[in-house]
Amino acid sequence: MHEISLRAEELFHLGPFTITNALLLSFVSLIVLIIIGFFIKKGLKIIPGKLQSIFEILIEQTFKIMDSVLGDRRLSEKYLPLIATIFLFVMTSNWLGLLPFTGPIGLNILHGEETVFTPLFRSPGSDLNFTLALALISMTSIHFLGVLALGFKKHFSKFFNFKKPFPLISFVGLLEFLSEFVKIVSFSFRLFGNIFAGEILLAVIGILIPYVLPLPFLFLEIFVGFIQAFIFGMLTLVFIAINIRHEEAH
Repeated sequence: MHEISLRAEELFHLGPFTITNALLLSFVSLIVLIIIGFFIKKGLKIIPGKLQSIFEILIEQTFKIMDSVLGDRRLSEKYLPLIATIFLFVMTSNWLGLLPFTGPIGLNILHGEETVFTPLFRSPGSDLNFTLALALISMTSIHFLGVLALGFKKHFSKFFNFKKPFPLISFVGLLEFLSEFVKIVSFSFRLFGNIFAGEILLAVIGILIPYVLPLPFLFLEIFVGFIQAFIFGMLTLVFIAINIRHEEAH
């Protein structure tokens, strides 16, 4: 049994950048989504077929969910690309991490005087660097969209008092400011904890009782991968809705 490592294993270096097995699979996820998107766009027709009709139904249901949060179809159409990208990228990377090639296929890499087998692929969600980077991108996008919607002064007025000659931060503003960093931690550790725990569960069950018993747990992890992507996307959507309607929210 390959040793379960908390951190993603290094594969090789590209200049100053270290490529890990989790980062490599995230690139694969990105390529898979680009290819699927290309073929879907190429196959679009005015009179939709069965597959296109299914996708149109899914998009319409997505709009209804976003409408219930944002309260405006125009806003739903505006923010759909960001929310859908986060959801699809997280879900695809989670599901690809469950495929059989993520474990057995690997490289024998020399560490000092010892040669260690390193899996070529690893679920990106089981790497805290990946989830932390995704959380930072999400929170940065939330505040950027808030500034675009309300302006810099209105958006950051919940942190700073701009009525003074120079900006001051109050106790409530300080708590609000700290809560933004808590959101980043919550985003990253929620996804990391669920995916990493799932990897350990499947690995242990696969060693103890292989072939049949792991199947129910595998289907469970497929569901968990979808739910975690949905939660990540929905939390991003909710925080966007709060930040673009700062005055109404308060």
